[in-house]
Amino acid sequence: VQVVESGGGLVQAGGSLRLSCTTSGLRFDDYPMGWFRQAPGKEREGVSCIHHNRGSTRYADSVKGRFTISRDNAKNTLYLQMNSLKPEDTAMYYCAAEDSVYGRTWYGGCRFGFWGQGTQVTVSS
Repeated sequence: VQVVESGGGLVQAGGSLRLSCTTSGLRFDDYPMGWFRQAPGKEREGVSCIHHNRGSTRYADSVKGRFTISRDNAKNTLYLQMNSLKPEDTAMYYCAAEDSVYGRTWYGGCRFGFWGQGTQVTVSS
């Protein structure tokens, strides 16, 4: 399984970025997907996840109303639209797919275990 993120970069506070994530080696539309982030010196935290069947979503309180997760199953692609970015959103952002057998990271009722390498998001004040 391969998971590849893209779309990170440097943006000023108040700006927007859209992250993308593509997968291979799994049937994308069968898997819940999630976005996580890790800032320097902090633990990785769940940002948002989206289930594969009815597309239900979950967001961390810190991003509610600013970030939107979506998926295009036809393109095997997950998105995270990030608006009104704040300096505290600065982190490495990771995309993950559920691994219901060996996944070790629980979020939104799913076990995530297939991870990408991450894409850096830096928000300047």
